[in-house]
Amino acid sequence: MSMLQVRDLPAETHQALKVRAAQAGQSPSGYVATILNQAVAVPSMADFLDRLRLRSVIDPAVSAADILASERDQRP
Repeated sequence: MSMLQVRDLPAETHQALKVRAAQAGQSPSGYVATILNQAVAVPSMADFLDRLRLRSVIDPAVSAADILASERDQRP
């Protein structure tokens, strides 16, 4: 396990974290670790955009509007 030290944390934030940790039945360290793990589990916007750029461009021969119109025309 690695350690992380947070400096210059406002007292109000520290107190709020202690309260929320107690409400969650966790130690303050465990609670902050949970928050950090959840934060890094979601791709950053930069990562998301990079992955999006790698996707191939879809150029359908038939537009979505045409597909929907065709479906509507087939209804009784």
